[in-house]
Amino acid sequence: MLRFIVTLLLLCLGATLPAAEVETGDARLDAAFEQLLDRNFDVKALGVAALAESDHPKRAELLRGVLEGELRYLNKPPRLVWMREKDGDRHAIDALDGGDHGKFSSRKFKKLPINNAMRGQIRGLLAQLQLSDPDPEVRLKSVNEMLDNPEPGHEALFRSLLDKEQDPAVRAALQSALALAGLGAAEPGQRRQAIAELAGSLEPAVRNGLTRLANGDPDEQVRADAAAALQEIEQRVEIFGHLETLFFGLSAGSVLVLAAIGLAITFGVMGVINMAHGELIMLGAYTTYLMQQLLPEMTGLSILLSIPAAFIVSGVVGIAIERGVIRFLYGRPLETLLATFGISLVLQQLVRTLISPQNVPVSNPDFLSGLWQINSVLALTYNRLYIFIFCLLVFAGLFLLLKYTRLGLQVRAVSQNRAMARAMGVRSARVDALTFGLGSGIAGIAGVALSQLTNVGPNLGQAYIVDSFMVVVFGGVGNLWGTLIGGLGLGIANKVMEPWAGAVLAKILVLVFIILFIQKRPRGLFPQKGRAAEG
Repeated sequence: MLRFIVTLLLLCLGATLPAAEVETGDARLDAAFEQLLDRNFDVKALGVAALAESDHPKRAELLRGVLEGELRYLNKPPRLVWMREKDGDRHAIDALDGGDHGKFSSRKFKKLPINNAMRGQIRGLLAQLQLSDPDPEVRLKSVNEMLDNPEPGHEALFRSLLDKEQDPAVRAALQSALALAGLGAAEPGQRRQAIAELAGSLEPAVRNGLTRLANGDPDEQVRADAAAALQEIEQRVEIFGHLETLFFGLSAGSVLVLAAIGLAITFGVMGVINMAHGELIMLGAYTTYLMQQLLPEMTGLSILLSIPAAFIVSGVVGIAIERGVIRFLYGRPLETLLATFGISLVLQQLVRTLISPQNVPVSNPDFLSGLWQINSVLALTYNRLYIFIFCLLVFAGLFLLLKYTRLGLQVRAVSQNRAMARAMGVRSARVDALTFGLGSGIAGIAGVALSQLTNVGPNLGQAYIVDSFMVVVFGGVGNLWGTLIGGLGLGIANKVMEPWAGAVLAKILVLVFIILFIQKRPRGLFPQKGRAAEG
């Protein structure tokens, strides 16, 4: 009896509590939020639908605020607000006109509680609002979001939109959406027709729908058709997976080519084992960092300016190394190895002393950020895509320089027969210095590219020096085409083996392969002709 009386009193008290109100100045929004503030979630759902149908210019923003829990309301004054921090206090910023209602304690900001069903409802409504956006990419994204949260009313909406949609990608997505809706048809024939239309689609929602039919549809033929469609989709997914592996292999190989192509020149022409080559790459990366410090607000411009700057910095350092040390050690490769190893330690310590012993941050510009989404299972990151293209441009530029310029002619003459080149009037000492500077400058350019992929620190070059020598020896000492094909080939081989062998074992297997290959072909894939081949 006592429990009954207490319950009755609580119900009476609840009935006497005033209903929460919001005054927005817009009758449509007031009615919608009156329902949203109700305790019954079914009534709240009606309020969400009323808000979406209100045609208010900020309805999408308000719906997103309800979904993310950012939209609040105040009892006094009864307003929709955003809670914002200002000078350590919580201010109520009007959600409609942006006016500041003043400071309030956090308890005064009331949330609009919703459940999971309403969250799905709001996501679907937001997607529907985006379907009228003039940008086809926004419309395509909206259709895909609605596929992930299907509702009975979507089919009619998709049919009405398909008649006026002009963009091919959006039309294809709408047709897939209609076919996906057909998977739930009552007639087996309609379900089989929908399966036929969806065969080959890579959308996750389509694969989920076909999996559901293949495992639980009462009609045997529908189950068979769904299983066959799933098998076709899996084959396409596997193909795109191989393409993605190929892309990652090419991007990794392009990094190897950039790191090794400068070494291929110096090693091939001069026979110098330059262990400081990695530090020349490091100097290029640090040049990028310093350029961003000079132009902090112009990241894209700083990257573009870093390319010639890094070439000059590393090239000048390379010429200084050749003039100061290496020219006294020609013909003694072991001593050049030891001397350049010492120089590499000096350059590392110099960077630690002058800049920082820790890694330094290098930002990616907007055009190198994000990814190119080809379909739902294949996406290519812009930074790796552009670095692959950059690698080909650097290779083409160097190839044309060596093929069609006076310096290139002299470099090729000295590399093939130094004595004969001297007899013909070629200043071999000058050619050696310029060649070493050219290879060092290209190493600096490689550092600019690597700064967009990995951490920039004093030990950056050490990670690439061994790989660079592997690429040069495998491709053929001094041969540019061998460096390109060898670097790309090793990058692809490494990425192909990584999924089943692991990163470390894949590198070991590549190294073992190179050792065995060199036993068979000591001069590499494309052996150099002339003096380099005879030495």
